[in-house]
Amino acid sequence: MTPYLLIAFSALLLAIGSTPIMRRLALRYAVVDAPNARKLHAAPVPLLGGAAIYVSFVLVLIFFGDRFYINQFVGIFVGATFMSLMGVVDDRWGLGSYIKLIGQLLAAGILVFSGVQIQIFGGWIDIILTMIWIVGITNAMNLMDNMDGLSGGIAMIAAVFFTLLAAMSRQYLVGALAAALAGACAGFLIYNWNPAHIFMGDTGSLFLGFLLAAVAIKLRFPSNSVTVTWMIPLLVLAVPIFDTTLVFVSRLRRGKNPLTTPGKDHLSHRLARLTGSRREAVLLCYLLAGAIGLLAIFLTQAARLEAIFVAIFVSIGAIFGIWWLEFRNGGIREPEPARDQIRSHS
Repeated sequence: MTPYLLIAFSALLLAIGSTPIMRRLALRYAVVDAPNARKLHAAPVPLLGGAAIYVSFVLVLIFFGDRFYINQFVGIFVGATFMSLMGVVDDRWGLGSYIKLIGQLLAAGILVFSGVQIQIFGGWIDIILTMIWIVGITNAMNLMDNMDGLSGGIAMIAAVFFTLLAAMSRQYLVGALAAALAGACAGFLIYNWNPAHIFMGDTGSLFLGFLLAAVAIKLRFPSNSVTVTWMIPLLVLAVPIFDTTLVFVSRLRRGKNPLTTPGKDHLSHRLARLTGSRREAVLLCYLLAGAIGLLAIFLTQAARLEAIFVAIFVSIGAIFGIWWLEFRNGGIREPEPARDQIRSHS
């Protein structure tokens, strides 16, 4: 674990140092999230926090990565860089939802071309599953970027669990990627915690989603079955997956386009209404992500029957959660901002 801790700590320091620089650049070049009727911040907030995450992540891996592992990393790096640059363009000038979707498919294609893909059925089925997984997780993290500290914190927790899982199975590449990402997110959160001084923007959320999806594909557990192996990243990323599913169910039920319709129907918004505090809502999401992440650790040592029981338990919990949040509490109105602030753009 020592190399991973060194990588994470270095990324943390770099993110702490680079985020204020990116904030000044964002203000200078007007890359900001401007207030409007559906956002509660009263002044423009810089949007280049994701660039600080990206720079910290890349510099640490270049400095600490062995050349052999860096060569394996090229496909992931190119796709993640493309995703981050697309986010910069979107933050500065704005891109349509379908243009971003096409860009995400291109980035996923780069990953597949480099040989990083799901390996379950073989052939085109695995390629299609890989594309769906990359685009799905990327959008899930993008949609979760709706409250101060939420998307970055969830990404940090997922990256920490991926680091632990990689250390347990001795997968240096996955561990290095995850540790660098965890440290970079932690450094960014110092400035993004409520009230946020900077947002990650699509520059960060698209990069984080793509990278987490790629790391999940690289993670392997040869001593366990394929079914159990793929349950593990699903659990690590369960909170963004649940949030996206909840949003899709909610918007489709109301006859709205899930991808292009903004709203305050996310898990975080609903928890904020229930608790009366947006900070508490974010912390509850952290707690949920940590608890389910522990289940993922358990699955690495679980027998097939135990894994099936966990899958049934989590599935029932997710279905009940969607029913309770959407059909029992879906009509609760959003209160006026009280103890803290919220950013909602998705």
